[in-house]
Amino acid sequence: MWAAFPPRNLWFLGIASFAVLALALKDVSRYRDGFLYGFAYGLGFFLPLLPWVGVYVGPLPWVALAVVMALYTGLFGLIAVRLVRLPAWPVWFALAWVTVEWARSSFPFGGFPWGRAAFGQIGGPMLSLASLGGAPLVSFAIALSGAGLAAVVMWAVAAPRQWNRLVPALIMTLLTPIVAALLWPSVDSRNDSDNQLTIAAIQGNVPRLGLDFNAQRRAVLDNHVRETLALAAAVRAGEQPRPDLVIWPENASDIDPTANEDAAEEITMASLAIDAPILVGTLVQNPDGRPTNTVLVWDGRRATDGQQIQGRYDKQIIQPFGEYLPWRSFFTHFSSYAASAGNFRPGTGPGVVEVETHTGKSVTVGVSTCWEIAFDRSARKAVRSGAEFLSVPTNNATFGRTQMTYQQLAMSQLRAVEHGRAVVVAATSGVSAVIAPDGHTTARSGFFEPAMLVQSIPLHTDQTIATEAGPWPERLAVLLTVCGFLFLVVPGIRLRGWSKEEHGDGA
Repeated sequence: MWAAFPPRNLWFLGIASFAVLALALKDVSRYRDGFLYGFAYGLGFFLPLLPWVGVYVGPLPWVALAVVMALYTGLFGLIAVRLVRLPAWPVWFALAWVTVEWARSSFPFGGFPWGRAAFGQIGGPMLSLASLGGAPLVSFAIALSGAGLAAVVMWAVAAPRQWNRLVPALIMTLLTPIVAALLWPSVDSRNDSDNQLTIAAIQGNVPRLGLDFNAQRRAVLDNHVRETLALAAAVRAGEQPRPDLVIWPENASDIDPTANEDAAEEITMASLAIDAPILVGTLVQNPDGRPTNTVLVWDGRRATDGQQIQGRYDKQIIQPFGEYLPWRSFFTHFSSYAASAGNFRPGTGPGVVEVETHTGKSVTVGVSTCWEIAFDRSARKAVRSGAEFLSVPTNNATFGRTQMTYQQLAMSQLRAVEHGRAVVVAATSGVSAVIAPDGHTTARSGFFEPAMLVQSIPLHTDQTIATEAGPWPERLAVLLTVCGFLFLVVPGIRLRGWSKEEHGDGA
């Protein structure tokens, strides 16, 4: 499963991984053994997936998080050893996986969606299913195909003459890939639109790596101003098209421009030079003393009347142990870095900002800042609020040159397909990217280098089935899993006379 994730992108190993796990669990009868199989699987996946968590703070947070995530896969194993006794057991196996992914993406402290199986399918054929049911359906599909493949293997080994078992196993293995293949024309069609917008994503870079990347806050702001001025010069020289909108990353200005005149003047100068509004990632100190991780719509052309701030988005899903510290008195005993966690206030609102271009055209931009893109509800809320494309300002400088940024980029690629929207990722230090609605990147920067990405992107206002369905497919999967598990373990619920021996344990 780990090898299915970026930057390796061996998506087919995700399916193979589920096949191996299903074979391991199929003949297990005790809850304890199922839990241990699932726990071992989780450690083998999350330990190599998450080293970036501890790159500058030591191995304890990394290992602790991997162990906690493995407890969830242990829970999956515990549930699956019962559900695989039901008829059409690969379906129940897949439903249980989606249920446990929902649980760890929700609890505790708002959950940790990193490493959902769907995020390992970038570049694979199953990605198109995101337009029907988002990340939960993609995870379900590869778990179903993997478990179906396991059922085919079991048939080949144990009952090669019982064709009545092979046919349903093949159906469950091939059904979702066939549906995914049929969906791709509709996904690809969203790359075209009569309504286009030229955007510029600016990657200014940072003066140093590590947790103190922004110790020179003015240097970070200067870098983004300098790169924007360079773009303006390239536009005047005819080397770049004129952008309608410029997007800066998260933390591009950790000097609050609403309170600091120097920062405000620099940003205004950059906006005037490029003759376009800028989405500025910044920190705003609020009257209650708590900061917000904010994106400001900054239009320097309105500075003369003091109206240069045309819109504001405050990050709504803030990151535990980074932007705030839950159970502060408890966790400070485990790491000296815990005390440096912020005390940010989460924002509210529709998740979009309105931008007026130099032509007078109004565009609705959805914003999911960094951590938020991992959560289904963030991008969905923005699109339902009218977002015509999605912006993902992010700052990964605190994770160095690790694979974290590629894993996060994959989430943005899935969101593009899920909602049929172009996605613009602007990062302080990389990797910045422009993503088409079919999930492929049309422009991409390197690590720790200044960059400007200027692209024309399609705008859309219609909604995919996944956007309209919202969380209900996932909720249905959770409900079915709970009902199936209760059917097997609660006396009196099972139909009289039903047993594993009567119905067999094949597909």
